[in-house]
Amino acid sequence: MRRVLDEGGKGAPKYVRHRRSGEKLQIVSVMNFKGGSGKTTTSAHLAQYLALRGYRVLAIDLDPQASLSALFGHQPELDVGEGETIYGAIRYDENRRHISEVVRETYTPGLHCVPGNLELMEFEHTTPKALSERTQNSSMFFSRIGESLAEIESAYDVVIIDCPPQLGFLSLSALCAATAVLITVHPQMLDVMSMSQFLTMTGDLLAVVENAGGSTEYDWLRYLVTRYEPNDGPQSQMAGFMRSIFGQRVLEHPMLKSTAVSDAGLTKQTLYEVEKSSFTRGTYERALESLTLVNGEIEGLVRATWGRK
Repeated sequence: MRRVLDEGGKGAPKYVRHRRSGEKLQIVSVMNFKGGSGKTTTSAHLAQYLALRGYRVLAIDLDPQASLSALFGHQPELDVGEGETIYGAIRYDENRRHISEVVRETYTPGLHCVPGNLELMEFEHTTPKALSERTQNSSMFFSRIGESLAEIESAYDVVIIDCPPQLGFLSLSALCAATAVLITVHPQMLDVMSMSQFLTMTGDLLAVVENAGGSTEYDWLRYLVTRYEPNDGPQSQMAGFMRSIFGQRVLEHPMLKSTAVSDAGLTKQTLYEVEKSSFTRGTYERALESLTLVNGEIEGLVRATWGRK
């Protein structure tokens, strides 16, 4: 996997230092209300890229479908048992576990993960009851992920959270824990309209959460154009439309649509793992260059937050 960064990274250094004392943990929540926006693909490649660059990375799968977990070698219906998701660390009863008990290693050095499965839906079901029975000493639902991560903050530089494609209690908790937000969007009219509804609802809900004491301040918020086809006229127009509205909040580099990425996913691999010989040279190199540009741009945002050039 190191090889692909050396080939596609255009001379990028192989290793970077960990965050220094006083530099806060970067928690990036990757989200969109609509499925199929490339959210999990983005999360997996970003987490691996940062780990291969030398950062200590924790990836958290908040999606009950658990595709991120499967990409990292943990099949949700076979390898993930009761209490072994993030729900085990944020649940409201006496069975709550320390988050370190649900963190797992992956086959990528420097990258750990908290897998997901259908158990995550329990948080959506138990939170209304917990709110109605809340005692003075219990924390609110929107602070529970952040509190859990604070217990292992010194062990990591960056946390990547793959959020579910819905605006529920889990997503709101991830938003309150985050120091940065990355919104993936496919540049087609229906997807952009769906994103607009998502942003409106998110803004309304976060206002309520903020009034209740939740944190909604971010170091950065960016939109990533995904599954982009440069030769598709309507897509190019829609991407331009987004840039005219959101300006520099749209990442400069889009994530190109590529059969290399989708074909690698068939064997539960990322582009950083799959054999280059499995594809035509041009297809592989274009996809790798796109991933490296996008992830490098996000890395730059993280380092800028830490005050490094």
